[in-house]
Amino acid sequence: MKKIYLLTGICVLLIVSSCKKNDSITAPFEPPLPGTPYVPDNNFKVISYFPSYRDPAGIADSKFKMITHLFYAFLNPNPDGSLAALAQPGRFTAVIQKAKSNGVKTGISISGTKSIFVTMAASAATRNLFVKNVLTFSKTNNLDGIDMDWEYPSTSDGSADNYVLLMKELSDSLHKYHKFLSAAITPGVYAGSIRDGLKSEVFPAVDFFNIMVYDGIGWDKNESIQHASYNMAVASLNYWLNTRGMPREKAVLGIPAYGKNANNSAKAYRDFVAAGVDVSLDNALVDGIQFYFNGTITTRKKAKLAKDIANGIMFWEFYHDDNGDKSIIRAANDELGRNYN
Repeated sequence: MKKIYLLTGICVLLIVSSCKKNDSITAPFEPPLPGTPYVPDNNFKVISYFPSYRDPAGIADSKFKMITHLFYAFLNPNPDGSLAALAQPGRFTAVIQKAKSNGVKTGISISGTKSIFVTMAASAATRNLFVKNVLTFSKTNNLDGIDMDWEYPSTSDGSADNYVLLMKELSDSLHKYHKFLSAAITPGVYAGSIRDGLKSEVFPAVDFFNIMVYDGIGWDKNESIQHASYNMAVASLNYWLNTRGMPREKAVLGIPAYGKNANNSAKAYRDFVAAGVDVSLDNALVDGIQFYFNGTITTRKKAKLAKDIANGIMFWEFYHDDNGDKSIIRAANDELGRNYN
């Protein structure tokens, strides 16, 4: 009987030992899912994008106090659902760390060729792989969320329905880990397959929409060369909020930190400040060429509009803005009454 007990004990020890060894090899640490339900952040947002081709040293540290969210741009998908190598990973790390140290929520913006998105989203298998890779990237880099910049799903190529599926699948996965999902979308002022390509079924899945109300030369007949007039902002928000029923708390008004001329060539807002022009206005003659942009007065008007009827503002892009007291992001914060000191 003693021998039986002894043999049984040895077997148990061997089994436990074997399990421990196998666990250490095949079961890497996985952070547990949060124990509480996901609750979206419905506070007013001040968002800016940071492109990988910009030098972080060109942005004053104090500017980070003026935003609530920062998106590094861009991470590119492949048609098979994998992700391309991140551009300028050193800059990504530096900018994300700087944002976090200033209490700014961080994310990666995913963009790329339209055909890649169309192909990737058309298959359940590639969508699934893409979602898994995006979730892994966000967890590995301790990001607060993901921004999807697919320009654009369309009813003309059959991608509108697949966009809805993709965004719902992304939302489900990200929200499990309390990470948000946002989307950069068309201003909606041009009727057609692109505007119709963003179906209302996607509204519940996405936390907020960054409405790109710029690059619209010729839309406003009263300001034909102004690519981002105040009237265009009013019309865009009216379409998404009133015509389409987007919830107010999900609407973020995009404001350009750059100007354009009649030939559609762009110049950064900081360049207008450096040229010594009156940036309270919306146009200036620089080197003999007339440019149209959003000066401090119009930026403040747009910030007030967003505060009154939407839930945030967004700037493309962070580096374009001036670092001094003529900053349009500063002007927007002043209009909103936000403390950035």
